[in-house]
Formats: sequence, C-alpha cells, structure tokens
Amino acid sequence: MLERSVLRGQVLSFSGNEFGHGAAGVDFLPRPQVAAADVILDDIARHVVGIGLHRETLRAAGRHLKRGVLLYGPPGSGKTLTVRHLLSATPETTAVVLAGNSIRFVTEAAELARAMQPAIVVLEDVDLIGEDRDLAHGPQPLLFAMLDALNGFDGDADVAFVLTTNRVEVLEHALADRPGRIDLAVEIPLPDPAARRRLLELYARGLPLSPQAITEVAEAAEGVSGAFAKELMRRTVLLAAEHGRAVTDDDLRTALATLLHARDKLTRQMLGSAPAGG
Repeated sequence: MLERSVLRGQVLSFSGNEFGHGAAGVDFLPRPQVAAADVILDDIARHVVGIGLHRETLRAAGRHLKRGVLLYGPPGSGKTLTVRHLLSATPETTAVVLAGNSIRFVTEAAELARAMQPAIVVLEDVDLIGEDRDLAHGPQPLLFAMLDALNGFDGDADVAFVLTTNRVEVLEHALADRPGRIDLAVEIPLPDPAARRRLLELYARGLPLSPQAITEVAEAAEGVSGAFAKELMRRTVLLAAEHGRAVTDDDLRTALATLLHARDKLTRQMLGSAPAGG
C-alpha cells in the first residue's frame, strides 16, 4: 500500500480542517523546474541530494542518512529558489512543503515522510513559528514540536528537513538547547558584485545587453537582492516595449536609476534590498 500510494514521489502540502486542528486534506503541488545553472548560490545539493543518491553506500558504512539543513539570510536573497532547485533535483522523492499556518502540521508531515522515504520536508519561514503561539495545538510550543519532529527518526531514515528563515537569531537559542537537529546551516547573503553580475547575466539571457553595461550596473547596484535583479530586467524590457523597440543598454541604466531612486525606497525593501544609508 505504501509502495503504490498516490502520494509517493509527489510534492505535497497540507490544508487545515475548519472544524478542528487536524490536517484534513492534501494539496498536490507541481514540482518546480529550477536547474542548477539558475541558482547563483552556495551549493547544498551534496548534503540534501547527494546523501540520498549514495544511501546504500552510506548505510553499509554505518553512516546516518537523516539530515537537517537551515538556509538563512535576508528576504529575497534566494532561499526559496534554492529549495525549488532541490525539489527539481529529486524527481522521485516525496516532498512535503509547509509554509505559513500550514507549518503547524509539521508532526503530520514528519509521519508522512517516514512512511514515504526517501522524502524531503520543507519548512519555510520557520522564524514565524518561534513567535506565534496561536499556531500550536499540542502540549508544547510549535517550535519545539518542530525540533522534536526533526529528531524523531532513526539515523538510517532517508529524510531531509530543509528549513528557511529570514531571522536566524529567533532560532539560535532553541537550536543550541536541542543540538543535533540541524547538521548544516548555510547563510544565503545578499549577492556581492561578482554574484550580482552573474544574477544579471542570468536574468538578461536573450536580451541584447552588452557585458560592459551589465558589469557597470552590477557594481552600481550595491545591497540589492536576486529578486531586485529579476525585477530590474523586467523593467528594462518594459521600457523598450513602451518605445516600440529592442532593449538597449540605456534602458537598463534607466531602469536601475528608477529602482534606486528615493521614491522607490519601499519597493526596494519589499524586493529584499538592504536599506539605503542616511
């Protein structure tokens, strides 16, 4: 029954029950398609994906398979994109993705992952549950229920927990008090100039922009996120479309000046940029 379950190999989430605290339904989500080349970030695939690929060798050597990964960094830096890539790279793996209020179903997600190994459980923005006690419906705060779920597996369970947070300081105390839940923490910072250039090149694919203009903009756009770079290229294309012509380097420069202008300060903050000085 478990081997032939319709849940096996799917990307799932849980929906709540308006009449109680249980996870009343399962939502089937499309598996993302994000190639490794589309992720301009630290490579964590070896820990999440590689351990699963070599599970038999690791088991034969007496090594554990269960793993927990924490991705932390400011909004818009690419944590969710990294998660989407990990789901793309594990097409036969059952994945449960919980975000927002659905994180309260972490115990149910862990039980499903145990039954459907190999499995990945994704918990997005886990800093939120560290503060919202209304999400808990058990005998302990939800944050500790989550940490217990991470620890409730035998070492040879082929299950990966991937957590993301914008504010790692909210979790530091709880993780220190209960060691062993997370064995890899990766900071996803705002991109440096070299990474900004690679991001701009990624989102500029197919556009007639010169390498010189992309380098110039990458150096000028200090403190911006990957989400900012994506929006910058959209605005560049829109400017050219409004004038009924192909994209030019000047369109890129104009779009950057618009986004960096003081009147767009709120937009930049929502897109994950660092606050401007002064």
